[in-house]
Formats: sequence, structure tokens, C-alpha cells
Amino acid sequence: MSYYDAINYLYSLQKYGIKLGIEKTKTILSQLGNPHKDFSSIHIAGTNGKGSVSAMIASILAAHGFKVGLFTSPHLVSFTERIKINNHQISESDVVSLTEEIKERILDQREGTTAILRYCDTAPTFFEFVTAMAFLYFSRNNVDWAVIETGMGGRLDATNIIIPKVSVITKIGYDHKEFLGETLTAIASEKAGIIKSEIPVVSAYQEKEAEDVIIKVAKEKSSPFFIYGKDFSGKLKSSDIKGITFDYLDNSHIITDLHTPLAGEHQLFNACVAVKATMTALQRTPLHIDLLKDGLAATEWHGRLEIVSKEPLIMIDGAHNPDAAKALSEFIKKYLNDYKIILIIGIMSDKDMQGIMSPLLPLASKIIFTAPNYGRAASPENLAGIALQMGFSSMVANSVKEAIDMAKELVNRQGLSIKSQTMTEVRSQSIMHNVQLILITGSFYTIGEALEILGEKATLGSLRETV
Repeated sequence: MSYYDAINYLYSLQKYGIKLGIEKTKTILSQLGNPHKDFSSIHIAGTNGKGSVSAMIASILAAHGFKVGLFTSPHLVSFTERIKINNHQISESDVVSLTEEIKERILDQREGTTAILRYCDTAPTFFEFVTAMAFLYFSRNNVDWAVIETGMGGRLDATNIIIPKVSVITKIGYDHKEFLGETLTAIASEKAGIIKSEIPVVSAYQEKEAEDVIIKVAKEKSSPFFIYGKDFSGKLKSSDIKGITFDYLDNSHIITDLHTPLAGEHQLFNACVAVKATMTALQRTPLHIDLLKDGLAATEWHGRLEIVSKEPLIMIDGAHNPDAAKALSEFIKKYLNDYKIILIIGIMSDKDMQGIMSPLLPLASKIIFTAPNYGRAASPENLAGIALQMGFSSMVANSVKEAIDMAKELVNRQGLSIKSQTMTEVRSQSIMHNVQLILITGSFYTIGEALEILGEKATLGSLRETV
């Protein structure tokens, strides 16, 4: 199989969309020798904070000397972001070779065709195939630990084939309702589906409806259960664009002056969940406080309150649901209140568009609606119409590039230059008031496309799930 055959095969799987269930993944992995059984794992589900918690856990484990795989989705710019070992992305050549091998081993050659799975009636979905790829890659590279983020939900997510050392559930909110249910109780039931018999569960603070569900499932599974605010907690000591510093507390530990470069006060909860989950996973291995601090401080997780350009000043944030948009707005009001916000926003049509806009539009001096080059993107005109009903006028741009160009022009006409300032000064907010800040948000697809436009090279960037 040539490079182009392999890549074309991966692209062809996109047409199968999203189909929840683990039986096909189980079948594929059995054909590959069950590689997911070759390493210890930590499994993360939730609505907001999954990626941040996953990245922090992986970084802490790596600081302790472990070889750590990290599987996340979606990617911002490059497909290879999804599969990492000790923060190094899988190579494009490994993507191709693993695609060739997995396809060869799951297709039924006896039927004289390459279109029929040996034990399944249809081809795998894109996410099922990529999950198998990640597990095989981690096995081949002899990782000690793999930190696995669910793609959607939990109970029927392709990743739910693993038996982890710890199950983690981050803050649950309303998202993917067409797949997971209309109520918080229904969504929590799907997320709690990652809980395994007698496997410890670490949870972020939850609304009561969600907490009740998780506790019930944990009790049914005889799984030790730890939830933020009751069994462990954190005390925020400082917060700015450079990240947060905090103390961690539980029944047996008080760890002071922890720092993570991930910005936003909401990262306190995520960081404490990451610390508790790692402690629980390493309960038979001494956890070194200095290494814990080093791992947290070294965490890299892009696309969350991230400054990506100094001239003009541009920040991206992947807020794609109302809770995430609220967290973004709270950070802006508290730490970026002196900036004039030019808001570029592109949202997927299946999201709560008004719920995402409500906390953000009042903060903007100018609003530009756009759409990434993705089938599920809402049209800029539709978004502008919703905004107008909410009492906000706006501009529309037919592409993310056009939106960025429009915003830059507004900065050139109205903004103040910060060419003489260092990035450290920008991040510490020691620059003059009323500087224009271009904020790009609304979807990971929107900010990913923006990063590529701003110069980041994409590797197989359009290999994504489709609905």
C-alpha cells in the first residue's frame, strides 16, 4: 500500500460518521493482539477540562520517569497531535505504516475484497480506527502508562475497551445532546459509563444531578470514589495569563505552591483532579512532591487562553459550549478588562449557539462572525442573526482568514501598538490600557484553522471525525 493509499483509506472512513459502541473496537483490537492490555492506563471522560486534565496527568507521570502515551481528540492543527509519547507527536510515517498494518489485519482477504471486515458487517468509523492505531502505537513503543481521553460520552465510546487504574470524570455539562441525551442526568449516565468494577474514580465538582449519577454507579461497581470539594480540594493563590499557583489538600496531603501554566481560575479544579488521579494511580509507587511540581509546571496544552501573536495581540480559546464560554468570559472580565476585545467567533451548528454567545458578546467592542472550513459549521449570517436578536450588531466574514484580516485592519485603524513590549510584559499585562486584543473562539475547529493561517504547519490536518 502506498502513502496515498493509506491516507486515502483514512479519509474514506470519515464517511461513516460517529457511531457509538465498543464491539467493533473490541473486534479490531483482538485482531491486533489486544495491544491495550500492554500498558497501564488512566481514562478521562467529561464535558469540559478533559484535555487539560489529560495533559497534566501525562506531564506529571513523565516527570516521574515513566514513558507516557497521551491520546486526545480533536486536534487543533495536525492529526498527529492526537497521539503522543512524552509529549512527542506520532510521526506521519508511523501514521501511514500503522494504517497499512491495521487495514491489512482487519480486512477479509478470503473474500477477495478489501471492503469487508473479517468479523464485522461494516468498516470501522474514523475514531474507532484511530483509537486502535493509538493503542497499537503505545504498545509497540512500550509505554508504561497511557492517558486516554474519551472522544464522546464514555459508556459507548471506542476508548471504553480499556480497564484503567483510575477513571476520571471532569466537569459535566450540556454538550453533544443529540448523542448523549437532553438532561444532565442522561449525559452523566453516559460519562459514568467509564467506571469499572472496583477501579477508583476521581471526579471534578459536579452539579447535584450529575454527582448523584456518578456516586450511584460507583457504588454499584464497588469503586472507591473521590470528588472535588469533599474528598480533596485546592486553594487558589494567584492567577493570571501565565497560569495559576495553588495549594492542594486532601485527607493525607497538603502540597503548597503548585503551578500550572494553563491559565484561568477554572484550571484549579482541573489541576487538583489531575493531582488526585495521579496520586491514586501511583498509590503503590512513591510520589515525589518535587517531581509532581515539575510535571505540573511543564504541562503543555494549546488552545486554551493562549496568546499566539504579539503584533497584533491575538488570543485563542476553544470555548465550544456555554460552560466553557462562561469560564472564558470570567477570565476576560477579571484579567483582561483593560483590553478592547475584537471578537472572532465561529461555532458548530449543532451547538448551543446563543448559550455560547451570551457571556461573550457583551465583552466585545467589535464582533466578527465566521465559519471554519468544516461541514458542521454554522453560517456567519445565521450567527449574526442570532446576535442581532440578542441586541448585538456584528460583521460577517466568509472564512477564518477573512475574519482575521478584518480584525487586523480594525487594529491598524483603531488599536495601539505594542511593538516595543516583550511577550513577558504582554503576558503579565504590564502594557498600556485599551490595547486591542483579537480573541478567536467558539470552536476548536475555528481556532485550529486560525493557527494554521497564522503560520503553524498542518500535518494531515483535515483528518477529522464527521457527523
